Amino acid sequence: MQPNLPVNLDAPSRELIRTLRTQPDWHHGETEVLPESVLWRCFIELRNRGDGRADDLFMRSVKQLHRRRSIGSVELPSEDHHPDEHRLIDDPLLAELWKAYKRCICAQRTGPAAQLLRDIEAQLIEH
Repeated sequence: MQPNLPVNLDAPSRELIRTLRTQPDWHHGETEVLPESVLWRCFIELRNRGDGRADDLFMRSVKQLHRRRSIGSVELPSEDHHPDEHRLIDDPLLAELWKAYKRCICAQRTGPAAQLLRDIEAQLIEH
């Protein structure tokens, strides 16, 4: 059974943007969900709504979260309960990059994950 995401995707865009800016794990307490999954879902929803800020906000937030994982400053969930969420986007390369990124995060391989983040950012810029 997949745990529910600690975010309401039907919320107004400003609330989804707030979630992207404030890091989901800081506001939702103990959760089994990868905070990266929360960021991804907010990003997808904002993008579907046509919000032009979605790409930039997503990359800033996921990079900040990645730095926190790399430093080990806070214990974050590392089990992926939503392994198929990469399919929510219509860009097959971006979907595969996200899937690979989450695999690295779950395996605590932050070095390769950092390269994947650069690739994700390049793909977002390209499209």
